[in-house]
Order: sequence, then C-alpha cells, then structure tokens
Amino acid sequence: MTHIAIVGGGPAGLMAADRLSRAGCTVTVHDRMPSMGRKLLMAGRGGLNLTHAEPWDRFTLRYGAAADRLRPTLDGFDRDALVQWSQDLGQPTFTGPSDRIFPVAMKASPLLRAWLGQLAARSVTFRTRSTFLGWDANGALRFRAADGSISLEAADAVVLAGGGASWARLGSDGSVAAVLAEDGIAIEPFTAANVGVDIPWTETFISRFAGQPLKGCAFTVGNQRVRGEAVITRYGLEGGAIYALGPALRTALARDATPRLWIDLRPDMKADALAARILETPAHQSLSNRLRKAVSLPPLTVPLLREHLSTLPATPAALATALKGVALTVTGRQSLDRAISSAGGVRWSEVDAHLMLTARPGVFCAGEMLDWEAPTGGYLLQATLATGVAAAEGVLAWLSPTGQGSP
Repeated sequence: MTHIAIVGGGPAGLMAADRLSRAGCTVTVHDRMPSMGRKLLMAGRGGLNLTHAEPWDRFTLRYGAAADRLRPTLDGFDRDALVQWSQDLGQPTFTGPSDRIFPVAMKASPLLRAWLGQLAARSVTFRTRSTFLGWDANGALRFRAADGSISLEAADAVVLAGGGASWARLGSDGSVAAVLAEDGIAIEPFTAANVGVDIPWTETFISRFAGQPLKGCAFTVGNQRVRGEAVITRYGLEGGAIYALGPALRTALARDATPRLWIDLRPDMKADALAARILETPAHQSLSNRLRKAVSLPPLTVPLLREHLSTLPATPAALATALKGVALTVTGRQSLDRAISSAGGVRWSEVDAHLMLTARPGVFCAGEMLDWEAPTGGYLLQATLATGVAAAEGVLAWLSPTGQGSP
C-alpha cells in the first residue's frame, strides 16, 4: 500500500492526511511537539474564525502578491467546502455580524478532537516529538526522536507542512523551511505578519488609554487605506486594521525609518460636515464634550490629537481637518515572537502547480511554509486548509498511473 509521510501536524498537514487517508493511502504524520494542532487550539481560544463570508472575488484578493497563485488552490477548497467539512465533523457554523464564520461551539478543541478521531479511525499514524532532519543519501526521511535517537522512514511521497515562523513555542519555528534551505531550495526569509506597530506614545497617553479601541476609523499608509479597528497598546497599535496594512507598513519602513500612519477618525463624514457639526456645539464646553456631542468621538480623541500636534486647531474647520488626518509616526513593527502569522517561506518558483518541489519530485509543500500571507478574519485558515487539500491531490496525481510517479 502507498505510504505517505507528512511533516507537521497543524491544519495543513492534517488536511493532507485527511484527503490521502480517504484515498486509501497509509499515512504517518510527524510533529515535533507533544501533540497535534497546538497552534490551531491557541488560535481558537478567542473564537475559531474558520473563514469569511465576503464575496469570493474580493476574498481571494486578500492574499496580496500571492493572490493569483493561490486562486486555483482556494477555488479547489472554497468557503462552502470548508463549512461543509466543519459540518461533517459535527461542528455547524454561523456567520457573525462582521461576516466572519465560526463554528457554533466557537472553540477549536471540539473540532480538532473529532478530526483526530476520524483520522485515527482511518489508521493514520501520529508520531509526536518527531523532528524532521531531511533526507539521507538514499532518499529516506530522517527524524530525531525526543531521546535524541535518529530513525529513517521510506515514503512514496512527502507533504511538508511545518508552518511558518510565528508562535515557535507551539511548533511553528521555521525549522522545516531551514532544512529545505540547506538542501538548496530558495526560501523567502520569514518576517512577522499580522503584528502590531511601534508608535512613540507619551507616557501620559499610555497610562490613560492603553487598551482602548479606535473604532470605525480608516487607516492609511502610503496609498493603501483600510477601514476597521485598532487597539492602543503600550508599544503602539495592534488589531485588524493594522494587520491588514502589514505589507504596506513593511514596505514603508524599508523605505523610511519613520513613516506616517494616517487615521481618519470619521471616514463617513467629509471635513466640512464635521466642521458644521462642531460649530453647532456651545463654545464654552470642553473640546472633548463638543466632539462627543457633535460627532460621537470618544474621550481619547483630544489626547490623541495632542500626540501629533504641538497646538490644537483653533477653528472648527481646522479641527475637522485634523480629525480627518491624525498623523502618527511609526518607528517599527513587533517581532515574530508576537506575530499571529508570518510572511515568507518556500518561494513559488520552487513548486509546480500541484505544490510539488521541482527540485525534489514527490515532495509537496502546504500551509504557511509557502510564501503567502493574509490578514486575520478567516483568510489564514482558509488558505492553510486549501493548500493541504491541494498538496494531497498533487500527491495522488503524481502517484497515479498517468502521473510521474509509481502507482
């Protein structure tokens, strides 16, 4: 019987195991951690965001530079397929008010437990604390066990799904990609994605407003503008809108040591309408009260303006202009250790349309090991699972009588 080795017990590796075991293959999943799916469990602590309900054409554009390459893979395992897969595991879904799709149970643990149970029932073998080291001279896979012993494993095909380089303590440390780099495979260096930015707040501002949200705003870096929310932190800003601007922020920081992040506090109103509303409020009231009553802005608005203006605007028109363009200096981004996900990985030029390494026939890549990134909101898990499906189908095609490998 055909034996497939999978390196990585996260969503991409488990999905590849799912498809391959359904096709009758003998599958062994290796993971260097003590249990499978640890990063998935952590991601689901605040509610497991499976995917997103926005129009599919817009959805597939969320992957930026990798969108064209990922589109066929996403079409092969789209949102409807993901929702049905969750349903088949006994985890029905619902769509939240932000169009994010979650399992009704919200947590990842019931889904993962049911999934691992299904895989075990199809005789998938799980080997934990098993670290991938590469290949020996005869092409056998090399693994190091917890006790330091080295074992060899022959496989008809391999799926590498070792993850990116964020959340290393949960197993995703970039080590599998490093093995490939030693083997001559081109790897785009891993860097933080979906991570906060550093802004030099004053200590007074931090002490009063760290942890407070900025809601209903528009954030701009260069020519990219995103509507959404962010949260003020001691080091700067984090949250969905900041994560969505990740690639633009990286580019801006590479070009300029201190680029500007612009915030439009009332993107649904033009400056002249804002000015008219402010003018209607009694001038004897505090500016914070006037802004709260006139345009429903929170108490942090005036202190936020003071963070980037030496003096507050004296007229309603000037104040409205300031509210439409709060300019904050960005001095850096948080590290990979604090990132939700990573950018970088195996370059697309190294794999074919079936995600097989052209330099190593029979070896396929899936998940965050590949060079793509996406904002939070369900896009990460959708593409991770879809590449797992694509890699598995690539394996089956390669091993078929009409493929390049042996049946």
